[in-house]
Amino acid sequence: MTGTTGATGTRGATRTSGTTGWLEGKQLWERVPAPLVDAGLVALAALDLWLNLSDRTPRGLALAALACGALAVRRRFPLAVFLLTLPATLIQDTLVAPIAALYTLAERSRNRRLLALCATLYALATAIPWPPDHGAGFGRTWTLVDFVYTLATAAAPVLLGQLVQARRDLSQRLVEIEEAKEHERALHAQAVLTRERAQLAREMHDVVSHQVSLIAVQAGAVQVGAKDAETREAARVIRSLSVGTLDELRTMVTLLRASGGDATELTPQPTLADLHRLVASSGIEAELKGELSPTVGTPAQRALYRTVQEALTNVRKHAPGARATVELWHDGTDVGVTITNTAPTRPALPLPSAHQGLVGLRERAEILHGTFESGPTGDRGYRVRMRIPAHAD
Repeated sequence: MTGTTGATGTRGATRTSGTTGWLEGKQLWERVPAPLVDAGLVALAALDLWLNLSDRTPRGLALAALACGALAVRRRFPLAVFLLTLPATLIQDTLVAPIAALYTLAERSRNRRLLALCATLYALATAIPWPPDHGAGFGRTWTLVDFVYTLATAAAPVLLGQLVQARRDLSQRLVEIEEAKEHERALHAQAVLTRERAQLAREMHDVVSHQVSLIAVQAGAVQVGAKDAETREAARVIRSLSVGTLDELRTMVTLLRASGGDATELTPQPTLADLHRLVASSGIEAELKGELSPTVGTPAQRALYRTVQEALTNVRKHAPGARATVELWHDGTDVGVTITNTAPTRPALPLPSAHQGLVGLRERAEILHGTFESGPTGDRGYRVRMRIPAHAD
């Protein structure tokens, strides 16, 4: 009870120090080569069996050697190795081999029922007297007590293995979250740049182009109405320069309205030909099926591309570990794309989001006189589907 009456600050400092020390020890442990760890574990299990050997018959020695040697491949076949340690556990007084195998299985398996069953099997193999007549005078009560005690002991490697598995999953999710945040920051910066370019393009088109056009018109009027040749020539030069300036302005407005991505920001809008690269670089396990004719209108191609881009981004953020299928299809005069992902294999952590991606896709579909659907599937997956006219403009 003394520990429970300590100061809160002392307990917090002790807990923090202990956690830090454990993490540092874990990092040092992970640096040790796996073959060296396995060899040391096999040697430790052999020493444990040798000191507690109760059955020195050829059968008992063979089962003990099998239990120890199997630990060398426990990382590849955790369940099989654990099952191979049970016969030795039944007839020998061993601890290291089954506990190590049970920890490895818990660290690599997500099946809680299987882990509970394996812990129970280990407790039974330890508590049941062998040979059976050897425990005749031992009593069922003590056998039951031994079983409960061993089952509680088996819970330790199972819980530790699950803790290590959760820590590994958390580390992986933190990396994925950081990558997703970086991707969102890049998209946000690109969106801000696009808005600024669009605003600048409107200003140039509505103000500067209008004024240069007036200069060209006035210069043309002077050129027609002037009486002397020198004035007409000056007006002609002014009008020619104004027309050239208008052409340059139109080119600049076109470039400013183009979506940017790289440093040059002068690349064209994406098309269906860019889908293969988009799917391959999505960062998830994705497959592209079907194809569409290159004669599909540019607005339709751009809409389908943006739909796939948004859907794959959402899969990466909200369904970690899921597989995605991107299917292009055509139906009469309409074309479309369906993106379906399976259920996530790991729990998704809440990520900051404006929840505007799917809304923007629905608005894009309505502008092109198409339809947009999204929603969960029956197997805990998610489906996104867009249909638009092939020659929408």
